Order: sequence, then structure tokens, then C-alpha cells
Amino acid sequence: MRFYAHHGCFEQERAIGTHFRVDLVFETDTTKAEVTDNIEDTVSYLDVYQVVKREMEIPSNLLEHVARRIGEGVRSSFLAVTSVRVKVSKLNPPLGGQMESVSVEMAL
Repeated sequence: MRFYAHHGCFEQERAIGTHFRVDLVFETDTTKAEVTDNIEDTVSYLDVYQVVKREMEIPSNLLEHVARRIGEGVRSSFLAVTSVRVKVSKLNPPLGGQMESVSVEMAL
């Protein structure tokens, strides 16, 4: 998922914003949905995306804080989710050199 958001330790980063990528993997029992072919029997990707989007809209100083909020938000919103791995990457960070991204990844 890609977002334009206002995360960073520097005031200018939070004011101007930049591009971020969020990679998310969650585990859930899909046995019923495999048989019924019904979205009501699984965790909807759209609903998960909405949780991630909501958390990305809240400015934070640290990627660690954003990643934790996303993981906890997914876990608390979907009781069927048993684990979450989330990676938040700031694209083209202002570190004084050319760098594709910096990332934080955690499992919850």
C-alpha cells in the first residue's frame, strides 16, 4: 500500500509530508471462506486497508510508532486475525544522500 503522509522527527517532514509504503501480512483461518466463497467468511482486504489508511493519516515522529499502531489496529479490529507482520517504509528519506527507503518491520 502506498500513502502520502506526514511522519518524521523533523518539523519540515511533518509539514511537507512524503511517500510511504506499507507491507502487511496477517494470518487468519480461511477454511470456511475456502468452501463458501463468501467474503463474509473471511477478513476483507478492503476493511484491512481502511484500518491502515486511518493510522497513516495520524502524524507520528517514528516509523516504529506508526507500525505498532497499524499492527495493533488490525489485531483489535479483526478478532479472526491471529498475527500481523507490518513493514512501514519511508521512500526517499531526507538523509543527505541518495537512498530508496528506510523501513521498520515488526510482528505482532
